[in-house]
Amino acid sequence: MTENFDTEAFRAALDSQRLAMGMTWKDVAEESGVSASTLTRMAQGKRPDVDGLAALLRWSGLKAEMFIAAKEGTKKKEAEPIAQITAVLRADKSLSRASAEAIEQILKAAYKRFKEPAK
Repeated sequence: MTENFDTEAFRAALDSQRLAMGMTWKDVAEESGVSASTLTRMAQGKRPDVDGLAALLRWSGLKAEMFIAAKEGTKKKEAEPIAQITAVLRADKSLSRASAEAIEQILKAAYKRFKEPAK
């Protein structure tokens, strides 16, 4: 399945970030932890793997959703609140993975119990 991630726009945004920071692509590779070959493949229109994408998003401060085009006839979907909470817990550096999972289980059980049915 091909999704609509706009690799060309992502690379263009990375290039703007790179130029604004006065860096070379080699600098970007070193600082982001992404291989130079990944950056070269992106310049040829190839998509980065998920770890490379995550590293480049982290390095640049860009958001992945900026490069995901909606398919025609589809509405933009909002993540469920419990999914957003899960993402926040997993990103919280003050929580161990086990602690985050324990809190998630509690919240998911409570959410399931108290969530009102869709109207």
